[in-house]
Amino acid sequence: MQTGRYLMATLGNGAPEVIGMTEVLLAVGTRKGLFIGRRRGQRPWEFDESPYFNAQAVYSVAIDTRGPRPRLLAGGDSAHWGPSVFHSDDLGRTWTEPPRPAVRFPKDTGASLERVWQLHPAAAEPDVVYAGTEPAALYRSVDRGESFELVRPLWEHPTRSRWVPGGGGEGLHTVLTDARDKAALTVAVSTAGVFRTTDGGASWAPSNSGVAAVFLPDPNPEFGQCVHKVARDAADPDRLYLQNHWGVYRSDDAGAHWSDIGADLPSTFGFAVAAHPHRGDTAYVFPINADSDRVPADRRCRVFRTADAGKSWEPRSRGLPTGDHYGTVLRDALCTDDADPAGVYFGNRNGEVFASADDGDSWRQVAAHLPDVLCVRAALVG
Repeated sequence: MQTGRYLMATLGNGAPEVIGMTEVLLAVGTRKGLFIGRRRGQRPWEFDESPYFNAQAVYSVAIDTRGPRPRLLAGGDSAHWGPSVFHSDDLGRTWTEPPRPAVRFPKDTGASLERVWQLHPAAAEPDVVYAGTEPAALYRSVDRGESFELVRPLWEHPTRSRWVPGGGGEGLHTVLTDARDKAALTVAVSTAGVFRTTDGGASWAPSNSGVAAVFLPDPNPEFGQCVHKVARDAADPDRLYLQNHWGVYRSDDAGAHWSDIGADLPSTFGFAVAAHPHRGDTAYVFPINADSDRVPADRRCRVFRTADAGKSWEPRSRGLPTGDHYGTVLRDALCTDDADPAGVYFGNRNGEVFASADDGDSWRQVAAHLPDVLCVRAALVG
């Protein structure tokens, strides 16, 4: 077992070996660098000794397994050099930064890049990667993330002048593509809400019907909702799960309409939502007490799972800390891998990372004493 300065590796919980795969890769973006863990079969987790992008905030990570060689993408945010997108073709051991900024605002926009909130390999186009940024904008790459172009119709959307930044800034933090249709995209912006296109980004429409904005005079606006994260169901691509600023919702028509599914949760406030990679109707959330008390609901460390598309939720906490707990899980700090049974992972602002190798039924802590965890991504890599 390899132990770094900030890390402890523990998992090895009897999970079945992944046939034909070399390892599970776990990328943890933090306020001060990117930490990478690896697990082969039933062996314990091993973390690289030192963080990559030391002292940089890493808000976004993607593990692109579509090609013959996996590519990792990371959105670093240097206080001195500014934000950038890096890529690695050797599972994170070395990284390349393009000679010119991969993501930048054209001069005529009058905007400058604050950070890259999201990196998303497209489901239906092998070399396409999308990036979501702050200020809220969508970028498209056709070279697997080495260079990006602004998707202008969304940037120039007629509602943009009325978008208001959320507490964490005006970030486009969710990008969902559809394996059935490369022209269909769904994005979410804090605090503008969900927007959809069915023509490859040439036109966009708000898609928030049924999602409440309890903090506005009109709680049911066309746009302006503080959407925190959206995930797509594994079996039904038209089924989406949404974690809002107060409210957990489901759509069965690709986001055209939303229904409240949070009645069985201890709190409907939260940031993160993730879907099971293979099993339909199955999703995960991490409830937070309140917008004014951002600690785990009831101060207990629990992931809640639904297996019936939100009709009911059950806490999955075996192996998680007991007693009072204060580790908030941010919007991109809960994820699944593509194994079966699925690996489920989350990190928190206490600098702890937890992993499950059995669909979330049981958990082990795999890292501790990290800086704030901002994002977590995991995948099987060959």
